[in-house]
Amino acid sequence: MTNLSVNLNRVALLRNSRNIGIPSVVKAARIVLDAGAYGVTVHPRPDQRHIRPSDVDDLSELLSQHYPQAEYNIEGNPLEPPFMDIVCRVKPNQCTLVPDSPDQATSDHGWDLERDGDRLIPIIQQLKDNGIRVSLFMDADPAPMSRAKEIGADRVELYTEPYATAFREGQTDSILLRYIDAAKAALEAGLGVNAGHDLNLENLGKFCELVPNVLEVSIGHALMAEALEMGLSNTVKAYLEILSQVK
Repeated sequence: MTNLSVNLNRVALLRNSRNIGIPSVVKAARIVLDAGAYGVTVHPRPDQRHIRPSDVDDLSELLSQHYPQAEYNIEGNPLEPPFMDIVCRVKPNQCTLVPDSPDQATSDHGWDLERDGDRLIPIIQQLKDNGIRVSLFMDADPAPMSRAKEIGADRVELYTEPYATAFREGQTDSILLRYIDAAKAALEAGLGVNAGHDLNLENLGKFCELVPNVLEVSIGHALMAEALEMGLSNTVKAYLEILSQVK
């Protein structure tokens, strides 16, 4: 079964709109984990627009003390300080490296390994020296998967916004072939496959049914929006029900 990691950025974004500490990122983490989520994801950005370094530490303490079986995934751009300092201090289970600039509203493309691959080699090695599994945020393109393995990555996370857009427009057949080919290329290179960005209750099942061996999906924005109507615990359980039915 594909694992669900719940991205908590939107909880922190709402919390930061008022200086009264609610909603609580830690409480949200407890709710999603108690509902059966495999883990949690955070993306600490330099401007601290949502997740703050203190949140990263608080979640690390929560997981180590109360949910030792849960996966902790920290994502972000390793070329933008203080990201690497935060990750190497906390030592999450997984670090997903994302090539976003500080002024981006959200992640919107994968790594160009022809341009950045050599720069990532010592970064990936530093993370692995700290016992951290490394995933690279990548577009659905088979070509760079062997290079991702060469530079030391353990997994790739396929950027799924193009699929989500095609799903809304009823035109998924051709674009799904790209994701299938990319996943197969990753698997042939010896990489694990994750996926994330704009996956939701409507489009998740088809993606996981057709794209082979997806180990983990990271979902935040859509899940939190759906939780406004369904409740956070119920929404997580609805996602898990979809994943449990994938054959």
